[in-house]
Amino acid sequence: MSAFPNSPKLLKAGIVVADVATSTIQRVISLQYNPDTLTRSLAPQALASDEKDRSEALRLKGPAVETIKLEAEIDATDQLADPDNNPDAVQFGIHPQLAALEVLAHPSSTDLLANSALEAQGMLEIIPMESPLLLFVWSRNRITPVRLTDFSITEEAFDPDLNPIRAKISLGLRVLSVDDLGYQHPGGILFMNYLAQKEQLAARSVSAALSVLGLNANPLGGRS
Repeated sequence: MSAFPNSPKLLKAGIVVADVATSTIQRVISLQYNPDTLTRSLAPQALASDEKDRSEALRLKGPAVETIKLEAEIDATDQLADPDNNPDAVQFGIHPQLAALEVLAHPSSTDLLANSALEAQGMLEIIPMESPLLLFVWSRNRITPVRLTDFSITEEAFDPDLNPIRAKISLGLRVLSVDDLGYQHPGGILFMNYLAQKEQLAARSVSAALSVLGLNANPLGGRS
């Protein structure tokens, strides 16, 4: 029991794996410890710099390309201290937790074998395999479809059988927008909700007075 029973419950960040066709949840991957930092980059989709039409200078072609970078830790120390209730940690260390993330970077073995069988039958065109839809969840206010772009693991400690028992992971994610998925795709709908929520939060940010910037009047000549 917590020494502070009235303290708020700590939410975990993680990834939800969903089936696109049915929108059913296949797996929820919760990070053991929330990262201390989350790096996000947004690249606006402006028109190409070689465009000569000055009337197009302020136009955007679509949503900004957003990328997310985070580092997290996985540690089996607590589980190994209670071996009777954590037999998997004793037998495998943190292999299962790492594998749950690693399989997100691969097509399934079933899909690979199915494509191999089609090739053996002489199929001239093999449709690329579709991965599940990944949703990155960082609180209720940030739920967005993503693609895993890079993933690295640094294993730092091992048990006597060389099972990893402590590791640092680095995840690179790219937010998938309606440009990638379309407006009717479940992920596209989720992205639009994500964008609308940003706009609602932005509306809560109070606009500063021009005087804060050292200006006494609208620099464009219009109303302040």
